[in-house]
Amino acid sequence: METMVTDGHAGPQDKVSKILIWVLLIATALCWFGMVLATRATYQQAAPIPQQMVALDGSIVTNYDNIVAGKSGFQKADLMDYGSLYGMGSAFGVDFTAEYLVELAKTVQNNLAQAQYGKTFEALNPDQQFGITHTMQSQLQGIDLTQPRVVLPDAVAQAMRTLSERISISLRQDDFAKGYTKARSLDVATAKQTADFLLYSSLTTVARRPHKDFSWTTNWPSEPLVGNYPTAATFEWTWISLTLMLFAVGVVLVIFRLWIEPKAENETFEPTLRIFKTPTSSQKALWKYFLVVAAVLLLQIFVGAIMGHYYTDRASFYGIELDKWLPFAFLRSVHVQAPIIWIGVSWIGAGLFLAPMIGRTEPKGQRFLVNLIFWVLVVIVGGALVGDYLGIMGVIDQHWFWLGNQGLSYLELGRFWQILFFVGLMVWSLVLLRAFWSTLVTLFKQAGGSFYGWFRIEHLLWMSTLSVALLYAFGMIPLGSPNPSFSITDFWRWWVVHLWVELAFELFTASITGYFLMALGLVSRQMVERAVLFEWILILVGGVLGTGHHLYWAGEPDLWVGVGSMFSFLEVLPLILLVLEAIEQQRHIQGQQDFSYRLAYLYILGSAFWNFVGAGVFGGGTLNAPLVNYYEHGTFLTLNHAHTSMFGAFGLLAIGLLYMVLRYLTGQRPWSDRVGEWAFWLYNIGLVMWTFMNFYPVGWPQLEAVYTHGYAYARSQAFYDTTIYWQWMRMPGDIVFAFGALLMAWDFIMKLLAQRKA
Repeated sequence: METMVTDGHAGPQDKVSKILIWVLLIATALCWFGMVLATRATYQQAAPIPQQMVALDGSIVTNYDNIVAGKSGFQKADLMDYGSLYGMGSAFGVDFTAEYLVELAKTVQNNLAQAQYGKTFEALNPDQQFGITHTMQSQLQGIDLTQPRVVLPDAVAQAMRTLSERISISLRQDDFAKGYTKARSLDVATAKQTADFLLYSSLTTVARRPHKDFSWTTNWPSEPLVGNYPTAATFEWTWISLTLMLFAVGVVLVIFRLWIEPKAENETFEPTLRIFKTPTSSQKALWKYFLVVAAVLLLQIFVGAIMGHYYTDRASFYGIELDKWLPFAFLRSVHVQAPIIWIGVSWIGAGLFLAPMIGRTEPKGQRFLVNLIFWVLVVIVGGALVGDYLGIMGVIDQHWFWLGNQGLSYLELGRFWQILFFVGLMVWSLVLLRAFWSTLVTLFKQAGGSFYGWFRIEHLLWMSTLSVALLYAFGMIPLGSPNPSFSITDFWRWWVVHLWVELAFELFTASITGYFLMALGLVSRQMVERAVLFEWILILVGGVLGTGHHLYWAGEPDLWVGVGSMFSFLEVLPLILLVLEAIEQQRHIQGQQDFSYRLAYLYILGSAFWNFVGAGVFGGGTLNAPLVNYYEHGTFLTLNHAHTSMFGAFGLLAIGLLYMVLRYLTGQRPWSDRVGEWAFWLYNIGLVMWTFMNFYPVGWPQLEAVYTHGYAYARSQAFYDTTIYWQWMRMPGDIVFAFGALLMAWDFIMKLLAQRKA
């Protein structure tokens, strides 16, 4: 057993920390109790699926079994990575709900016109068109989906039959002019069922809830043709939430200045990382993690570059018909899963690096476990990637849900690979607990056996790793097969995409950066623990029920408009705190001439900046507002938020942690920050170029198009054809960003080779 000796005794917890611990426990209990109640309401009030939908003569138009099977077909074909449903998915293709809502409305108009006047709708005079449009809106809005047997007006039933046949044919045909590769995984029957599911989903956006004047999707999407406009509650909650956020910002600043920031009595400093010790055998084994991070990031960039080109020329990639072999849906599924992989590998590696330092010993077999976790991750990534492709291409048929592509944006990997990944995360957390244990117990005893002793920074760090593992499991509900309801499926999907990322990831971010601050001697233990406890409270208050800002328009209950808006606005608060802390950290660093981790902290400070800008300004401060989100949802402005927050906030932090590990492993040997600094600035320049040369020049006109013409037009190729120049302008940012990644990969390799030679 190797020993890592660290001197010093953890200082006492001050009164502020003890108060914060109680506030944290109470906030945790209240937030999760609220989430339980909201989950129950979601199950009770989600958009229902009728047993039958019939015409006036009693003939069946579609039924429950077809709609449920069609939902599985939608996932099996991975249509969510080509287009979107309720705005959820890819911004490349059409939004199927909005597109088929408009087609359904226009077909009903024509059917009514033929029945009443014997003419097409276009041949009618304006007064006749007005009357027909009013009738069409009344018929669609009057459909009661809560009835087991829904009787459709003849014009609607006829339109659904016509469109179902047309959609099912289009799903099984290539349309490279639109960048669409046929759904090879669907046969004639499943394509027809998928078409029925898409039409049912469109109906939920216009059919009114019983005793309400809005639809199951709270009148989303914006579509004047069918009378879909924002509700009064959408406006009211935007105003209430904005007011609450401005008030809460002031409160947080006061608390931070008066109670969190001031020095505590008997402060203790524990600069364990300032002295370079001989790395343990498990720490030396981490070199493989660096290479995987660089390789997967480069893969993500390469795939993203191809996707970016498809927006300018959907038929080919510089004359090569890649669509036949690399459908856009597959490329996107790789692109959105890649950052989860390389960021996750970075954080897993950083945690394993800290394990013997926090535990003060190298547990027996630790190197074996570090290698085991690595190879398990490699198997999962490789298997999921192959299964993803074979599922989309229709090779994996019967077991697509388990081994192929699960067809949910950000959760594409098959259930078998998903379970393995969850097991891997749990093993990682338990390996860290095994290594941390002696120190966790010692800190508890130093606190006199008080329960406060379980809330030192080391305990918080381990708890955050456990939250990363546990929250991922909720994306596997139900375990054995797809949920019949897309609304419920999407609800649990956001437990991972939001709660996993914007809660567990944020808790881990606050904990590990706080620990490194203490371990580098920049601030005292007491200051770090107060700050991290306060951040955890803010993250929990905004993050748990803040999940609701993703649930406004997908058929979940309208309570999420109020709850999601009010709490998601509070997500900005910990981000403001991160910026304040980053400024203070920079002051500490500038005052130390011998600080060895300047490069690592350059990335960490960049992460704090983009966390505030990408997640705060572009997300919680604007996008989460219901009235803004009603129009902005699923547009290029959403892509701007996703890219700047995912890479800027979590990606830069992951790279910073790796550079910190790499610097420690290098020890007293020669070290240069230059290449890493160049990579950092190229990354940041690339992000800025994406924002101002692509996302905003496309997203702002798109937002106006939603407001003026409706969501279906704003997501159509007709609109995208007006933005070709700005789509090409994505390329300069891609080149700059990719060059930064190549420099970083080169820097990793050179530094690792230098270590091996030494």
